[in-house]
Amino acid sequence: MSYPNELNRYLFNDAHARGELVQLNSSFQAIIKNHNYPKAVETLLGELLSATCLLTATLKFEGDITVQLQGDGPLSYMSVNGNHQQQLRGIAKLRQPTKDTTFKALVGKGTMIITIRPKVGEAYQGVVALDQDSLAGCLEHYFEVSEQIPTKIWLFSDSELHRCAGTLVQLLPDGDGGIENKAKHETDFEHLCQLTNTLKAEEVFTLSAEAILYRLYHQEQVNLFEPQLVTYLCGCSAEKCLTAISQVPSSEIKTILTEQGKVSMTCDYCLTTYDFDDKDLQSFTSKVNH
Repeated sequence: MSYPNELNRYLFNDAHARGELVQLNSSFQAIIKNHNYPKAVETLLGELLSATCLLTATLKFEGDITVQLQGDGPLSYMSVNGNHQQQLRGIAKLRQPTKDTTFKALVGKGTMIITIRPKVGEAYQGVVALDQDSLAGCLEHYFEVSEQIPTKIWLFSDSELHRCAGTLVQLLPDGDGGIENKAKHETDFEHLCQLTNTLKAEEVFTLSAEAILYRLYHQEQVNLFEPQLVTYLCGCSAEKCLTAISQVPSSEIKTILTEQGKVSMTCDYCLTTYDFDDKDLQSFTSKVNH
C-alpha cells in the first residue's frame, strides 16, 4: 500500500466507545528533514507528532494546540504544534549529545504542557509530570487527571522507515448514569483495549486503516468516518521574520547591516533562512507605519 498521511476516526456502535488511528509518512519526514536528530530523539518526535494528531481529534474545537515536553535530561525541549485541520510542525532541542534511548533517560524529570487556543473562547493549559515510562503513559495520565475520561493510547515510531503512527480507544461519557450500564461500558472498554493491544508495529506501518480495523475488531460493529488528511505546515514567512526583526533596537540592526550587509533569520522548525538588506527593512518599516 501507499503509506498514508491521515487520521481515521471511528465509533464502536455496541461498546459505548470511540477510536482513532493516525498513520504518517511524508509529513513526519518533512518535520525531521535536515535536522539530523539522534535516532532516539527522532523516534520520540514521531510519537509526539502522532499523539498531537490524536489529541487534536479528541478535543472538540477549532483552533491551535501545542504539546511540549520539557525536562532536565539530554533532551531539553520538544514541541509539536497543530490545529483542527491537522496541519502540524515539530521541533526538538538537545541540551547535550546523547546515546540514551529510553523515554525517561531522554527527558529526565520534567513536564508535559498541553496548550489549547480555540478560535472562540479563552486559551487553557494542562500540565502533567513526565513520570511514566512512556509518552503514551503520560498522555493516559493526562486524560485521567485533566479530562477524567478512560483513555488508552498506543504510539509507534520508526527512525529507519521514517514513519510514525498512533491509535486511541476512549470511553464515551456516560449520559444515563446507571450502575449496570456503567459496569458494562467499562467491561467493553477493557475488551477493546485488549484487542488493540495486539496491534504490532509492522502492521500499523504496512496495512491500511480498514485492514487494521478489521484485523483488530472484526467481531465488533465499527462505524468508520471519512479520513482527515494530515499535512506538514511550518507557517514561517518573510513577513513574520520582518515583524520579529522590527522589535530589535535599530542601533543593533545598523551594526549587523554594517558588519554583514544583511540581517538573517533562520526558522528553527524548517531551517529556512531569510535574508534582508537595508532596503527590505526600510520598505517593511514604511509599510507598517502607513
